[in-house]
Amino acid sequence: MTFDLTLTFDNGPTEATPAVLDLLAEHDAKATFFVLGMQLAQPRLRAHAERAVAEGHWIGNHTYTHTLALGQFDDLDASVAEIADTEAAIGSLGHPDRFFRPYANGGALDRRVLNARAADYLQAHRYTVVLWNAVPRDWERRDWVHIALDQCAARPWTLMVLHDRYGRVLPGLEEFLPLAVKAGARFRQDFPDDCVPMRRGHSTPALASLIGPTHEPQKGRH
Repeated sequence: MTFDLTLTFDNGPTEATPAVLDLLAEHDAKATFFVLGMQLAQPRLRAHAERAVAEGHWIGNHTYTHTLALGQFDDLDASVAEIADTEAAIGSLGHPDRFFRPYANGGALDRRVLNARAADYLQAHRYTVVLWNAVPRDWERRDWVHIALDQCAARPWTLMVLHDRYGRVLPGLEEFLPLAVKAGARFRQDFPDDCVPMRRGHSTPALASLIGPTHEPQKGRH
């Protein structure tokens, strides 16, 4: 049995990113790192993202503060700033397709994920929205490795969300990668269509299920 596996890492860069990059290099696996703008603002952490790009990995936008799903913002301008400010921080490290991964509450893909203002901004600026079909919950499960392997076995192409942080993807990644290869994983860097509800600003009907009702802006809340 063989299967395709796309690895993505959210919420970095962090002090753990170099160790993740070392492990990926051992297995010739290219990934996408969906970064936080506030993390890139720290020069020592930005250097890890620069290394990732130099080694052939992709950088995507995962909001600036990661505090709320964009559909939960009362201040719609602030929700757009979460995207725009992060993209500005990414700068030359970004992919031409402007990958964006929204924050979702515990991985739940529902109408809290986006608001109409943010969706319009993503469309106007030709972003590619990248979701997922596997979340082994490495942030709360010590047994995430075996959960991840089961998720890989459930479909021909897995797009997995992990987190490049100690106590999350590490130390388990050192065990997971060789086990995935032994199970038949073929690492790839692109994304399955059903996990991309917007590609270069062109949305699919699936995007509508992520957009919450419009709120009137209330200044001073973030």
